[in-house]
This record gives sequence, C-alpha cells and structure tokens, in this order.
Amino acid sequence: MLVRRILATILFAAFGFSACAASRPALRPIDGFDDLANRAIEDFFARTASHPGRKIAVFDGDGTTFGQVPHYLADECLYLHAQAHPERKPEIIQRMTPLSNVSLPYVQDRVHYFSGMTVQELRELGDQCFRKHYLAKIYPPMRELIRRLHEHGFEVWIVTASPEALYQAFLSRELGIPITRILGVKSVVKGGVITDRIVEPVPQDEGKLEAIETFVQDRPLLVGGNSRGDKEMIEFSADLKLIVNPDEFVAPGQEMSMADYAKRHGFLIVRIRDVAEPGFPSVSSRVFGVRENVPHE
Repeated sequence: MLVRRILATILFAAFGFSACAASRPALRPIDGFDDLANRAIEDFFARTASHPGRKIAVFDGDGTTFGQVPHYLADECLYLHAQAHPERKPEIIQRMTPLSNVSLPYVQDRVHYFSGMTVQELRELGDQCFRKHYLAKIYPPMRELIRRLHEHGFEVWIVTASPEALYQAFLSRELGIPITRILGVKSVVKGGVITDRIVEPVPQDEGKLEAIETFVQDRPLLVGGNSRGDKEMIEFSADLKLIVNPDEFVAPGQEMSMADYAKRHGFLIVRIRDVAEPGFPSVSSRVFGVRENVPHE
C-alpha cells in the first residue's frame, strides 16, 4: 500500500511538472534574430526563471546596442566639437589622431578632451549628437531583447569604452536603463565639473570585466558585445554569451578572427545590419583621419 502511494505521488509530480512546462507559453520570436538565436534566448529565459540571486545582463554600447558605422558616436561627437571649437585643447586632438581609437590612451583622452564641462553639459552634448546623427541606429532586436530582460526581472547594465556621461542620457532613454547603470570611461567629478583624473578601472578589454566586478559587483547571467575589446567580459558570463556582428578578419596580434573565436567558444552569434546613413558627416575620417568601422549588410 505504501509503495503504491509513493508511486502515485511520483507520477503525479512528474505529470504536474510536464503539464506546467507544456503550458508555459512560447516567447514570441524577436524580429531581426534568426531561429537559432530566438531558441537560445527562449531557453535562456526558461533556465534562469527561478535563479535565486540577482539576475543581471550586461551589454557593450557601440556596435552592440546601436550602430557604429562609419564611426563611433564618441568619436564623431568629439571631432564635430573639435571642428567647431579649434581653440579647445588642440594638443589633445593632436595626440589622439595618430593612435588606435580602441587603445587605452585614446579612450582616456576622449575624457581628457571633455574635462572642464559639467556632467549635464556632456550628457546633453551626447544626446544632441545622437538625435542628429544616430537616432535611426539603435538596433531594434537588441532594444526588444533588453525590454524582455526587464520583463523577466533582470537588471540591465551598459559597459562601454566611450565617455560615460556622453552616453548616459540617450542610452538610458532609448533602452529604458537607469542612468546610473550606464558605465563608461569616467573621471573624478568635482563641483559638478568633469576633471581629468581618470577613475579606474578603465572599461576597455579586460578593464570591462574589472568594471563589472567593481561597479556591478556580481556575475552576470548574460553578457553581450561585438568586438575583441568585449571578449573578457563576455567570457565572464555565467550563462549566455552573445556577440553581435563579430569581425571576420584576423586582427594584428590575433591568431583567429573574432567570429571564429566566438564559434569555437560557443558564443551566440547574431547579425544586425549596420551601414552608414545618407548625409552622415564623417568628420572623424574626412577631417581628422580616423579609420572607418566595417559595415555589416
């Protein structure tokens, strides 16, 4: 009799579990992602539904949540400002232009150039540049993914190598992320004014991972990026590792392309169109000689 009761209990529990799983409504596919990506995202939400701790997702900014072709917003905004104000810190502009625009000295010099402005002034400058030249470049599938992450109880953070205040206003508004969760290269603020004293860690390459550990202070369940500069933080994800438009070419000093690396290490690869918009000023390359980013059709 006891054995029958135990078996009945087990069968009832198994039936209840399968019925519950079967009754869970499938997520509507995200337009712009292929079937593989949508299945991976649906499975991710199912796996993490009962996660006991903080549910955190972290994304890069340029090239991950919005377009970067032909130029990063941080560069185009800075060089448009430098063109309009040639008297402002010409020595920094001269120091920056020969450098790689993904190098540590370069991303810090962006902040050095803007030092002396207030945080609010820099937020407004970034927002003006976004509205004028990048408004159509937010990636719709990524916006929808972030919306669904919020819907499923996730904290969403941005970790970018661009100046923090420059990106905070427009990314917070466009993606529905609290402004204090937009993390970038920053300096000490004194009396509301941005100084040239850089705050570490600087979120570039392994510095992005360090920024997550320092400021987010927990391990994310999902991390998304698009480039070699995001590799370390993507690999820090405890679950889903996502990469947008990874480069197909082998960069100097690397043994394989970022696309091949992503395939080998099980990243979820998504492709989103990113091309230059008609009438884009391209002051970064046309006037200051900064390289253009590779388009993605």
